[in-house]
Amino acid sequence: MADEHTPAVRGARFSGGPARSFLSSLAADARLFDDDIAVDEAHVVMLTEAEIIEAETAAAILTALADIAEAGHDALPDGEDVHEAIETAVIDAVGPDGGRMHTARSRNDEVATCLRMATRAALLQTHAAAIDLGAALVGVAAEHTETVMPGYTHLQPAQPTTLAHWALSYVQALERDRGRLLDAYGRTNTCPLGAAAFAGTPFPIDRARTAALLGFDGVCANSMDAVSTRDFMLEAVQAMGQTVATAGGIATDLIGAAGRGHVTVADAYASTSSIMPQKVNPDSLELVRAAAGSVQGAQTAIAAIITGLPRAYNRDLQTATEHLWTAVDATEAVGVTAGAVATVRVETAAVAAAAAEGFSTATGVADALAMAGLPFREAHHIVAEVAATTEEPTVSTIMDAVAAAAPAHADAVDEAAIDAALDPQASVDARDSAGGPAVPETTAGVETAETALVTAREAHAARTDALAAAAADRAAAVAAIATRGET
Repeated sequence: MADEHTPAVRGARFSGGPARSFLSSLAADARLFDDDIAVDEAHVVMLTEAEIIEAETAAAILTALADIAEAGHDALPDGEDVHEAIETAVIDAVGPDGGRMHTARSRNDEVATCLRMATRAALLQTHAAAIDLGAALVGVAAEHTETVMPGYTHLQPAQPTTLAHWALSYVQALERDRGRLLDAYGRTNTCPLGAAAFAGTPFPIDRARTAALLGFDGVCANSMDAVSTRDFMLEAVQAMGQTVATAGGIATDLIGAAGRGHVTVADAYASTSSIMPQKVNPDSLELVRAAAGSVQGAQTAIAAIITGLPRAYNRDLQTATEHLWTAVDATEAVGVTAGAVATVRVETAAVAAAAAEGFSTATGVADALAMAGLPFREAHHIVAEVAATTEEPTVSTIMDAVAAAAPAHADAVDEAAIDAALDPQASVDARDSAGGPAVPETTAGVETAETALVTAREAHAARTDALAAAAADRAAAVAAIATRGET
């Protein structure tokens, strides 16, 4: 047996000194504990099947790994990282033969494999939250195809639209976000294990087997690239960050709407003041808004760390992992936003009353004049003058302005058309171009979005089912070796 908790990798020579705590990532590696156990199991299974180590030895190692997994990360001995700590615990339990677990691999490919597993899990988690957020928005859209609301540009009333039209705008963005997440998943889900330090190994290993046991789609083709790169991490953080940014936009809009009395955020997603008892503050949504900044900071940090590093492995990469966790934690904002959207109460009367504020129908009036024969730019100038000189434009004031500025066209202007253009509901109904706010368009948009959600759920299930199947195969292989080791 090894001495009590003698570090498996660094031994006595490299176990002391003031830099040990600086070098250690053991505490932060708690997130990789389960992944490392899985990697160890898959590697030992492959080594046994390839007849590189004996079944009896493999069985003892796998039993030790099961005990370590049950005890948990907190029970690990000291180590430079979780990978060394687990190996040390295995050697403590099995004796020197426990060191055979590390045959034909390096911590370099071991770490890279664990990180890809953790990153793909984060991508799927964010993808699931994006589906939930999209579904919540589709629910709002389906219920409010006829709910007219003010649309804003530069935070100022701009044109009437509908709540459905607003919700579907974010549904579209989330569809793109989901696509980016799955694209990143595909490039992340290749297996570095077997690359060893960077130059491969002389042992007759089966990289495809370990990749399959861990749920990867294949292996990283070049062994140096396999351990050197963290571009998959940067791409994943970018994809997660864009999704969080979309959630942040929704949060900003809801905060503004709550401040105007157009919506009421559910108590579960709000708080009150410590001194002002009447306050219902949309605090969770404000934190959602801030989360995008956290991901952006993590993205910048990772990009800076990996820029210009020489091949192959460099310890700089250890610090990039910390920023990955920052980004992963920030993606909780997407699920929070989904819950807030699903539970928000729309104050329909207040929204409808505000739809015409700030002469938001001005564009419709200009369009009506253009349809009557005025050049649009001239119509724009006329309506702008009315807006500047009249607090509440009417059919009469607009007709007078046309008569004064464009008398040749005055007779062609239909008062009924102007009256309709001034009405927010009629304005929305008229905007039936593809993707517009008119009811037929938003109804079709809801149907399309519902179909896209079904497809997204199927794509998500295909990937989670594949990972579950791989875990089941790995468990069966471990059990088979245990049986062989007993004979």
